Amino acid sequence: MTLTTVNDLNPTSTSNLESPEHLGENFDTQALVQLLLEELSASVGSQGRQVKGVATRMALEVERVCQKSSRIQTSGQIHSWQLALARHRLQKCLSYYRLGSRQGRVELHSNLSAMVYRYIAPPQSQLGFYGRTNLIEDFLQEFYAESLKAFRRENDLASDHTPRTQLELAEYMAFTEHYAKRRISLPKGNTQQLIVLRAQAFVRRQPAETPLDIEQAVEMPKGEQEQTSIQSSLMQQLRSQIIADTIDPSEEVLRDRVIAELLQYLESQGQSDCVDYLVLKLQDLAAPDIDTILGLTPRQRDYLQQRFKYHVEKFARVSHWKLVHQWLGADIDQKLGMSSQQWETFFVQLSPQQQQILHLKQNHKLDEEIAKTLKITLKQVQKHWMNMLEIAWKVRNTETQKPKALSSREASSVAVASCPLPLAMKSKRVA
Repeated sequence: MTLTTVNDLNPTSTSNLESPEHLGENFDTQALVQLLLEELSASVGSQGRQVKGVATRMALEVERVCQKSSRIQTSGQIHSWQLALARHRLQKCLSYYRLGSRQGRVELHSNLSAMVYRYIAPPQSQLGFYGRTNLIEDFLQEFYAESLKAFRRENDLASDHTPRTQLELAEYMAFTEHYAKRRISLPKGNTQQLIVLRAQAFVRRQPAETPLDIEQAVEMPKGEQEQTSIQSSLMQQLRSQIIADTIDPSEEVLRDRVIAELLQYLESQGQSDCVDYLVLKLQDLAAPDIDTILGLTPRQRDYLQQRFKYHVEKFARVSHWKLVHQWLGADIDQKLGMSSQQWETFFVQLSPQQQQILHLKQNHKLDEEIAKTLKITLKQVQKHWMNMLEIAWKVRNTETQKPKALSSREASSVAVASCPLPLAMKSKRVA
């Protein structure tokens, strides 16, 4: 049987599709599969099972399209139409294959975005370019999932099938573009592309826009009329979100200072390996990744973590307790972050000597002055204070009336490593 190859025909065009080639009656689906297989193998340089699977699925899709088209069925040139459509799909698949996986995704995303751009915004909306772009991103994520399900369904593939090779991905992207361009019949003899109909349905599901005055939400209400308007649920939600997203600059400065002081403290203690561990931990790296970077065995990592915890606790409760508690909003002037009831519970648990130390600390006396006043050594003062902070920590975390604002930070007082590393410091350490 003599077949006309793709190279013997002109490139795909509208005129080719409107005036298909005339082929013999012996041209069947198997012959079309063989033709596509030869052309794919020549283009991708492979003749494996994946190439044969792509060629077979492409031929079956073309046959299904021709069977469902009344115009093709009544034309008397079914086999010619099969070859013309197969050639078109083959060239589209190969174009995505040549682009590669990354650039192919960009090309497909760009084409589909252009098709739905004018339809994606609600009628009479004031959305600009970036607003439309964000909606398009959300819509296309849904559409890609739909096209993958259609690709599996129409090709009798498994429900968890996913394109893995570059050729399979090119096949799926070509299918998605054709799927998006399918013409859907509408009343009164009209038709529309499937992706446009999906975009219009997506827009109808979007909530209606509600205009709100941002300045009014930020400023505190003064008059009775403003107080009434500020009580609306939407305005309250907006105010709550603005307040929640507001970053206190002083807190950022204190956090950066705590991290810098901790790094300096570890360096002064000769714990350079703890410094490296802290830097990596602040980058949210997993334990196996840290082990690989530092060249640690699991036993060495456990030992390093114990030393790191010891020095962090010593830093937070002895040498730099005031800075850490100031950052946590639990300074001694603030009753170490405890309520009045918790403060009474804490105070009665202290020994008479510890109560004296607390009183002197409240008067902002230095440890050296406290040691001279109580006639004890400096190390004894520091040890007493460390035990007192331990008692305060237990009271804050065991009482039922635990301050909400402090609970989210309390874990950081035990391991300061949970706070993010400033960008400037991070780039310096990594370098």
